[in-house]
Amino acid sequence: MVGSMCALWAARKELGNIVVLDIPEVENTVKGRMLDLVQCRSTERFDVDITGTADYADTENSDVVVVTAGLPRKPGMSRDDLIQTNVKIVKYVAEKVAEHSPVCKMIVVSNPLDAMVYTAWKASGFPTNRIMGQAGCLDVARFQTFVAQELNCSVEDIQGLMLGGHGDSMVPLPRYTAVHGVPINQLLSERTINGLVERARGGGGEIVKLMGTSAYYAPASGTIQMVEAIVRNKRRILPCAAYCEHQFGVGKPGEGYFVGVPCMIGKNGMEKVVEIELNEEEGAMFAKSVEHVKNLVNIVRQTFPELA
Repeated sequence: MVGSMCALWAARKELGNIVVLDIPEVENTVKGRMLDLVQCRSTERFDVDITGTADYADTENSDVVVVTAGLPRKPGMSRDDLIQTNVKIVKYVAEKVAEHSPVCKMIVVSNPLDAMVYTAWKASGFPTNRIMGQAGCLDVARFQTFVAQELNCSVEDIQGLMLGGHGDSMVPLPRYTAVHGVPINQLLSERTINGLVERARGGGGEIVKLMGTSAYYAPASGTIQMVEAIVRNKRRILPCAAYCEHQFGVGKPGEGYFVGVPCMIGKNGMEKVVEIELNEEEGAMFAKSVEHVKNLVNIVRQTFPELA
């Protein structure tokens, strides 16, 4: 469903011709869905071709590839519970993507996100600027939505930022959140802000509990925000899971990790990590989140030595 919704949002923005690939067992289903979608062209006014397939050859020489493959969460599961199965899936997909689109930019959406971006990087052999993960765009969108609902104002006027791993360890930054330039702490109490932060952290889990599987509208929307920045070379500053070594003190030369940070996204993919100042409390939360990412990556390395 995330892949299908990515196709819808990308088509509406006319970002280019679209191929949606699924496993052979459901080839007719994905072909049917994309045939249904392409028939919206005249009423929704977009001129792009949309194809459903189970053959990687149909994706040949793609400019941008979005990887949504993997098992979705079920009630009671954390993102981390998916790691063993989804590493195998993402590894295979990344290898096939690299074979058929060797110069593409790859955006990973599969969970647990930070470990899956690492897996795709190792499996594809791509340089780090051409591999990134979608998480922060979704997390920030959720937070902005909750703030707008609380203030009963337009979400368009709200700017926010979150760092770190995608999940319960994500690091909200209310200090960097404003409503058309007005700091959020001048509009809402600390207690209310903390409540909105906690709801954003558990935003995915809230949806899983309600409908029994993972979200797809908002994750796809956040992903296409990144795709558009690449395709149209917008050089937007967006929160993404990007490779960091010395930045934010995440790793060290030759040993970095993919974590959520503000990035400049343009035609070359992740063009620059934008470092910001963190206070002591924010820095401690970020360091804790990075440790969680490192633990997930270590599980990947130990379970799949070929990805070490």
